[in-house]
Amino acid sequence: MEKKVPMRTCVVCRKSFPKKELLRIVKSGDQITVDKTGRANGRGAYICTDAECAKKLKKQKILNKVFSCEVSDQTYAQIEETLSSGQ
Repeated sequence: MEKKVPMRTCVVCRKSFPKKELLRIVKSGDQITVDKTGRANGRGAYICTDAECAKKLKKQKILNKVFSCEVSDQTYAQIEETLSSGQ
């Protein structure tokens, strides 16, 4: 029997992708970080590696809505940098 591939939805474009193809952003307590392992504790949100999604994420401050809190520009910059470097 074939192993099922876990699918996740990008918070920007709302398209489903295999979990390994997405970047996970985690809110744990008051801290929001990029989770490269995909296993960190906390509330996770996923974003695809598309450059347009990275721009929209920052422009529309989508993480503020997803995590229901204020997300710093520094965090958005870190996410953009991680995506542009190819993880």
